Amino acid sequence: MGSSVNVALPMIGNDYAMTAMSLGWVATAFLLASAIALVPLGRLADISGRKRIFTSGAILLALASLACIWSPHETVFIFLRVVQGIGGAMIFSTATAMLVSAYPPEHRGRILGINIASVYIGLTVGPFIGGMLTEHLGWKTIFVFSALLAAGVAVCSLKITAEERPEARKESFDFGGSILYAFSLFALMYGFSRLPSRIAVVLIGVGLICFAVFVRTQWKKPSPLLNLHLFADNRAFAFSNLAALINYCATFAVTFLLSLYLQNVKMMTPSQTGIILVIEPLLQALFSPLAGRLSDRYEPRIISSAGMMLTVIGLAGLIFLERDTSIHSIVACLGVLGVGFALFSSPNVNAIMSSVESRFYGVASATLATMRMVGQMLSMGIAMLVFALLIGDQSITEETSGLLIISAKWIFGILAATCALGVGASLARGRVHKG
Repeated sequence: MGSSVNVALPMIGNDYAMTAMSLGWVATAFLLASAIALVPLGRLADISGRKRIFTSGAILLALASLACIWSPHETVFIFLRVVQGIGGAMIFSTATAMLVSAYPPEHRGRILGINIASVYIGLTVGPFIGGMLTEHLGWKTIFVFSALLAAGVAVCSLKITAEERPEARKESFDFGGSILYAFSLFALMYGFSRLPSRIAVVLIGVGLICFAVFVRTQWKKPSPLLNLHLFADNRAFAFSNLAALINYCATFAVTFLLSLYLQNVKMMTPSQTGIILVIEPLLQALFSPLAGRLSDRYEPRIISSAGMMLTVIGLAGLIFLERDTSIHSIVACLGVLGVGFALFSSPNVNAIMSSVESRFYGVASATLATMRMVGQMLSMGIAMLVFALLIGDQSITEETSGLLIISAKWIFGILAATCALGVGASLARGRVHKG
């Protein structure tokens, strides 16, 4: 869903006559809705059952994907992307918890490596299939294809996965905390996306105040929405989540930017663009199982930190992007990014899920997914902020391609610096394996 839509963005923008800013919201709306819903849904899954939330999310994602093809206007289309995001959050907040619950700790890294490789295989075929569908049958067929896949996931989960007995079933769900959490995160993320306007500063300020109130009230509740002791008393959990937040912030906008660059500067077709962008997730899929197995034997912080350092190198190479940059250079940078992300991801997930008790698996899975979504949202926010400052409300065309290149160079520089800071967070998590 994510990687194929990025390839289709230029054609979607043409059909709805979108500006660069509104086109960014096609990707951002999904992320914002997912980020807001993840923690409440993860907590609800711990109480009511993870399979129920997972299956319902797959059904909702399928229905919302189908509805996208009949959207008459960009506003309706972006709203449906929000609904898709909520359905996605129901899957993201439960999938890792369900998987970890089914296997013993000594095989956790290997299993998570296989799982993450499966995700990256999806990301690998996404740009290729999305590009082919967009070029030959139109971008709407992507959403039909995604709806069929989501429906298949729902059927499989009903037939294969046994419903676990929720360990937190006797605990209450914090509705008030959920509303406060959702509003504060919305104000922060939406405000960040509107920078540098005055309303953005107001929204960020309101979001920070609401989040401070949320944190204060959560400490006192017997059944909190988010158990803050997981952060305060668990160094590995806290710094592993911080490293994930920074890593996703530093990497998510890469595909978005290169899709625009390859199609508007290099004048490639969607299918050609998809073939180029497939390099990064392909290498992620190939190296993730190995990284997961290594994290069962060696400290995850060492492997993850090495992966983040490779990511910094890959991002730094893209800072020098020009109109005449060779495709080989871009492929090389994507290759380094793919290997770096593979080395980071599965060991980092292993560290997070190994640092909590089983009754917190849902919240831990949802928290990690929230770090991913918020990081991706921040990544797109950085890109949209630079676009707002350098391109404004102009559409991205061949005529504005020079401004696109300048914007991309600035964005890649910011992302590389951000990722460099993340190496420190990854190293600071301490030991996960005992003995």
